[in-house]
Amino acid sequence: MKVWPLHATLAAACLLLAAQLSFAQSVALAGLLGSKALVVIDGGQPRSLAVGESHQGVKLVSLQGDEAMVEMGGKRQSLRLGGAPASVGSSGESASGKQIVLSADSRGHFMTQGQINGHSASMMIDTGASFVSLSVAQAEQFGLNYKQGRMQAMITANGVIGSWRVKLASLRVGDVLLYDIDALVSSGAMPYVLLGNNFLGRFQMNRNNDQMVLDKRF
Repeated sequence: MKVWPLHATLAAACLLLAAQLSFAQSVALAGLLGSKALVVIDGGQPRSLAVGESHQGVKLVSLQGDEAMVEMGGKRQSLRLGGAPASVGSSGESASGKQIVLSADSRGHFMTQGQINGHSASMMIDTGASFVSLSVAQAEQFGLNYKQGRMQAMITANGVIGSWRVKLASLRVGDVLLYDIDALVSSGAMPYVLLGNNFLGRFQMNRNNDQMVLDKRF
């Protein structure tokens, strides 16, 4: 019978354990402690994590309002305070798409349905906007604590209005998912989330008559 060296046996055991954890691990957001998130991993005791810290292979990427973005095994998942545990290692919440295809409506606008931090939203392409933009009502609907963001002036067709600079943990259109997107929360009314140039800059944009194709660059 062949006897394996102790260090090889231990290495193999660690690799097996890591593989099991990457599929079995579940994470829930149990509470907030100042600038830290209290996460529960695999039903264990709550663990406080600051942004950038990791525990048992789970890293806290961002914390915004009552939502946290965590990462494990190269995949990210948005968690909501009090929500059901999420299987971070599963592929169900990941989006690996590289292309968005949109068709113009009767007014010539490119509309789509998407998600911000896991919340559904109606969106419109706006090449005249510098940033992704949304209203206060939309920000509150998405659970964004926008008043902690930096206040600045926003120039619109109706003049200059106040706005807050925030960071969106995730923005999804179709099968394409982007992380850590800067956005402006406007004090004015907006019927749609505007996908501005900081979103469009992530893509190679081609337009052919009434069709727009966005190919993800990064």
